[in-house]
Amino acid sequence: MAFSGIEIFKMLPKTNCKECGFPTCLAFAMQLATSKVEVEKCPYVLEETKALLADAQAPPIRKVVIGSSIEIGEETVFYRHEKTFVHPPVVTLLIKDTEDSDVWIKKVDSLNNIKFERIGLILSAKLLMLENTSGNPERFLEMVSKINEISEAPFILSGNIDALRKVVPVVLQRKPLLYAADNENFEEMANIAKENNLPLVAKENTLEALSSLTERLMNLGIKDLVLDPSPKTLKEAYYNQIFIRRQALTSKYRPFGFPTIVFPYKLTDDLMKEVLYAGTFVLKYGSIIVLSELHPETLFPLLVLSLNIHTDPQRPMAIEEKIYEINGPDKDSPILITTNFSLTYFIVSGEIETSHVPTWLIVMDTGGLSVLTSWAAGKFNGELIGGFIKKSKIADKISHRRLVIPGYVASIKGEIEEESPDWEIILGPREASDIPIWLQGYSKK
Repeated sequence: MAFSGIEIFKMLPKTNCKECGFPTCLAFAMQLATSKVEVEKCPYVLEETKALLADAQAPPIRKVVIGSSIEIGEETVFYRHEKTFVHPPVVTLLIKDTEDSDVWIKKVDSLNNIKFERIGLILSAKLLMLENTSGNPERFLEMVSKINEISEAPFILSGNIDALRKVVPVVLQRKPLLYAADNENFEEMANIAKENNLPLVAKENTLEALSSLTERLMNLGIKDLVLDPSPKTLKEAYYNQIFIRRQALTSKYRPFGFPTIVFPYKLTDDLMKEVLYAGTFVLKYGSIIVLSELHPETLFPLLVLSLNIHTDPQRPMAIEEKIYEINGPDKDSPILITTNFSLTYFIVSGEIETSHVPTWLIVMDTGGLSVLTSWAAGKFNGELIGGFIKKSKIADKISHRRLVIPGYVASIKGEIEEESPDWEIILGPREASDIPIWLQGYSKK
């Protein structure tokens, strides 16, 4: 249960030392109550108090780590505009040991090779779910061993007790997610998870049964759980996801305070519907989304949807402020300037590449805002641009003093010339799509 600011204040040393960065212990307590600071900021708080506050202020949905870097959970809101979503859903590819070995290789290749670059990010599926459909532990071991050699992706291992005991030692270093504990095998599955320090899926056919199962697993000392309510229809799956999130966030109900795994392919035999259903779970709280196949034309829109939904709305996507060399510029090449909003940079740089004109692109830090937005906010004006020209030291790389600015901010041309009288300021095109033709014409002058 979370503590109020006054309750936290009573636990603090009340020295008003200001070493936490706040004028009083009460002010610090109020910030702690809203999770805006960490309790470690106070150098004099007791260790027992730290532990108590850390547990009380932990996210209502526990973070679970699969492999070395796949993180799910830690969500605190229903809608991203309330704060932000923390971890995007992890798209996962299913491979069955009843499939031929050449199918295994083909599927692994699809996961390894289907990748997309968008605004500087690499979008791809990231997990493999290896399923012991045959029920034969030896066949399962053969598949897991083979895929372990040709893929670096983390695994979800799905099988019976005997199959899992056989393959877990082979891939233990990958820290796989185990699938799944149910009402009949939960004690044995819990033992495997505890012995190997691995996360575990809890699976039941109803929410009531799932709640009971997770409580028993928690009582056995299992902390890292993923929930599978095993819906039979899309409507039921949609309801389950919302109900679990609501119980975790609103009611602070611990048995549902874990990330979820969903299986769109179990709800339909139609591949297109499978992807559409997966999109539903991107919107409604699926932490792991397992697909039967990966194809570029269906995976790309799913990943872009996830990127759009899970981008922090309070933090613009920005790139590094620096000089970018495009098409191999030299001392006589033109210089263009733009802001460090990711989308602006990748559109502008892409159009420059298309022109095949060697160009210097200097990117100025405007807090991740676009050209017009940063100009309106006073972050892209003549004074700041003049200072940035000097700071960037672009003059050391070129033989001329000509700077091309976006046509949309023509009004600051005079300001820049006043700040940088040695420079000639040239108006470039208003639209990025006109850059190739403009640059080609400019380079012939």
